Amino acid sequence: MQQIVGEFAGKTLVLNGEDYDTLCLLDERSVSNYRNLLSGIDLLAIDEAQHIPDIGAKLKLMVDEIPNIRIFVSGSSSFDLYNKSGEPLVGRSTPFHLTAFSQREIAQIENALQTRQNLENRLLYGSYPYVVLLDSAELRKEYLKNMVESYLLKDILMMDGIKNTSKMKNLLQLIALQTGSEVSYEELGQKLGMSKNTVEKYLYLLSKTFVIYRLGAFSCNLRKEITKAGKWYFFDNGIRNALIGAFGSLSVRQDTGALWENYLISERIKKNLNEHSDREFYFWRTYDGQEIDLLETQGDEISAFEFKWSDKTPKVPDAFAANYPAASYQLINRSNYSGFV
Repeated sequence: MQQIVGEFAGKTLVLNGEDYDTLCLLDERSVSNYRNLLSGIDLLAIDEAQHIPDIGAKLKLMVDEIPNIRIFVSGSSSFDLYNKSGEPLVGRSTPFHLTAFSQREIAQIENALQTRQNLENRLLYGSYPYVVLLDSAELRKEYLKNMVESYLLKDILMMDGIKNTSKMKNLLQLIALQTGSEVSYEELGQKLGMSKNTVEKYLYLLSKTFVIYRLGAFSCNLRKEITKAGKWYFFDNGIRNALIGAFGSLSVRQDTGALWENYLISERIKKNLNEHSDREFYFWRTYDGQEIDLLETQGDEISAFEFKWSDKTPKVPDAFAANYPAASYQLINRSNYSGFV
């Protein structure tokens, strides 16, 4: 935000939603108040906007009544900001999802050798900016654990209808342990002592905070294909590992394949967001166990990707090759992943 404001050619006003004076300035929701406040202002920037009461309605009034005003709002609580500003601004705003660093961004400060050497760090500690810039494993672990306990759970507490954050954390831990596997809501509910519907609601809310995301199963209604199943992944490997306290070396882990899969799919989603592309993402599996880790569709094009941390070279599943002959298929491993992300 500071960089955008600094490079903007017109007159700017920068406010902070956590500042008492800002709250006072915006408190009176009237056209006359906002016209006086924004007279001569070309760009209004508000950070931590979710703390401002009725922020959505106030922004709508500004946009509708003040000609040529440009407004840029951000917030560290994505769910709360979206909830309070989203509906009033439908058709009047463009959302931008600011993810953790993508590998493309990190490549601006790394050469190819450093990227290769840091790959294990990406799988273990993720790509949040502060984590990437820290220079020791212990500092990264401490930061991620604090982030999970303070920021992540704080964000969850702001959700409507969430009264038991311990169960929410337990749910996240179970999802972390099932990364890359199909998830049964009934089974999760039984383990947590909650209904299937509550599990689905919690997972939906967690996806709105950009903690996790769901991949659905791809199918063209072939009888042998899985159609209703879903897999859940974390936007950041470091958050996933911090939730279950697992930062051990890849050489001694049993979940390296899952970490590799989570990392590559998340990087691909970041790429899609940053390029404003319209790719759709799925996994594919048949009832007899043939499967592919990731399918991308764009229009009529289908691209299939299989992820392997080892040097194995799997062949295209027979059922997929037979039913989708026009689809491309590619193995992604440590030797060629840079072009994929």
